[in-house]
Amino acid sequence: MSWQRKILRVNMTSGECSTEPLNMEWAQQYMGQRGLGSKYLLEEMDPAADPLSPENKLIFATGPMTGTMASTGGRYSVITKGALTGAIACSNSGGKFGAALKTAGYDMAIIEGASDKPMYLHIENDKVQLRDAGHLWGKTVWETEDEIHKAHIGTQMRVAAIGPSGENLCRYACVVNDYHRAAGRSGVGAVMGSKKLKAIAVHGTAGVRTDGDPKKTMALLNKINARMDDRGELSRDGTIAMTDVTNTFGSFPTRNNRDVQFEGADKLNARAMQTPNENGHTNLVRGAACFGCTVACGRICKIDPTHFSVKDKPQYHGASGGLEYETAYALGSACGVDDMDAATYAGFLCNEYGMDPISLGGSIAAAMELYEIGAIDSKVTNGIELKFGSAEALCQITEATARNEGFGADVAMGSKLLTEKYGHPDLSMSVKGQEFAAYDGRSMQGMGLAYATSNRGACHLRADPYGHDFETTEIKGKADIVRFSQDQVASIDSTGLCIFPGGAGWSIDDYCELIDVNCEGDWNVDRFNETGERIWNIERIFNLRAGLSKADDTLPKRILSEPAPSGVGKGLVCKLDEMLPEYYELRGWSKTGEPSEKTKQRLGIA
Repeated sequence: MSWQRKILRVNMTSGECSTEPLNMEWAQQYMGQRGLGSKYLLEEMDPAADPLSPENKLIFATGPMTGTMASTGGRYSVITKGALTGAIACSNSGGKFGAALKTAGYDMAIIEGASDKPMYLHIENDKVQLRDAGHLWGKTVWETEDEIHKAHIGTQMRVAAIGPSGENLCRYACVVNDYHRAAGRSGVGAVMGSKKLKAIAVHGTAGVRTDGDPKKTMALLNKINARMDDRGELSRDGTIAMTDVTNTFGSFPTRNNRDVQFEGADKLNARAMQTPNENGHTNLVRGAACFGCTVACGRICKIDPTHFSVKDKPQYHGASGGLEYETAYALGSACGVDDMDAATYAGFLCNEYGMDPISLGGSIAAAMELYEIGAIDSKVTNGIELKFGSAEALCQITEATARNEGFGADVAMGSKLLTEKYGHPDLSMSVKGQEFAAYDGRSMQGMGLAYATSNRGACHLRADPYGHDFETTEIKGKADIVRFSQDQVASIDSTGLCIFPGGAGWSIDDYCELIDVNCEGDWNVDRFNETGERIWNIERIFNLRAGLSKADDTLPKRILSEPAPSGVGKGLVCKLDEMLPEYYELRGWSKTGEPSEKTKQRLGIA
């Protein structure tokens, strides 16, 4: 086994910290991390509860392969009812925090209740206590992690924290670990803030239990890792390599999805990141890897110290986590901004203050369109000229949102509530309240369906229709590809491994074989896929009990009725109305999107 078979339970109301055995029957059904955390959430709380109430639970969950020698075995997830969406939230992060939690002896930590004063959770193997965090409240993620390291000198403490955005209950606040890795989406940081939990600091030396054969595991890893010797674009260029692909294809969302190609894309791609500017400054410093990773897709970057955003702010002259594809879109093309340094600065602020850059960028883009059509003016925005293409406005509104000041407090609500407040809800490019990722659902019809049906709201990491979408805009077969890939991704998210090895040489058989070698039971591909289907269905059941319905499996009016203006999908709208009924049928759901009794019985869901 690679489960630790132990859960840490922390009651923020009473201050009690206790341990209990992991439910191994559930572990066999849901594997770990996303699946197992979702099962615990569904069983232990009322899905109808307010996400920011003490009745909500916040689960930090690892997978059976987290903390092991398997490549990319550093993942963990934060599972809760999302503050942004009101739906089930499972936000996945890398870095080194997840491995530390696992090697401290825990498969997951369940945070319940709410404290009346700021606290942080200190874990050192079996020594666990809540400590006062009054001196940390109000500090940024970076300051908080620095302070915790100073307080625990001599230990390799790993920290997951919220910044002021989480404290202020920004609807898309995230949990940041290792300074610039994040459980980024759905507002999990706001839930953490509502519980007055500033941070979790963990140092683990207990190791990871296994009943598998270490020699067999090493032989398997040597075999499958050999396929990753040439890691290609992900290692060399990071995810930002996708900028050229989607922009050429015509699926690079631009100016709040009014356009699908960006004239400034060549200033936001891998080449621009790696090429010195007129001052001889290069944005990219080096690549970076999470715990045990052989892909190293992360980017460590520096902003030109003469750039207007930081020239009088020396604290931002150092290197930190830089732009990835999604942040280049959200803080770049979505706002019509082609200034890489400005986008990098906004990204630094997201890491420092603890905000999801995708939802931030989508919310700023919606605000810019509101400004352009005259629904808001400079009096509303506190003097910020929120025009598409303005790098200055991007930086100014990001600062205001990070500090919850002025119009920034409106942007912190997310694009759905923002556009509703100012009378134009159709301008929110979101599903279930969560902003789009960096793919347009008109030229990429499968991604449109994936957005609409994603249990956590619009997401690029809940399905894998990419290959088929780049081959054809025809919708035939897309419903089945979306359904099948959603199940596989759900299982991969539950292993403790990253999905990126799948784009760098691994097959689904490799994931299954790793689980089979290290975990009890026969984990073949059929069981792996069925596990993912079971996970997808309990997430759906949670959402239905939370009050969501078929009406939430939709897309913004723009994507359904305004044809794509250019690219391969020119003239197309997303044909969701044709794909959704087929998707429901393939899932074994009713016409209203509810899992049938037959489907639940087949999957062993009570």
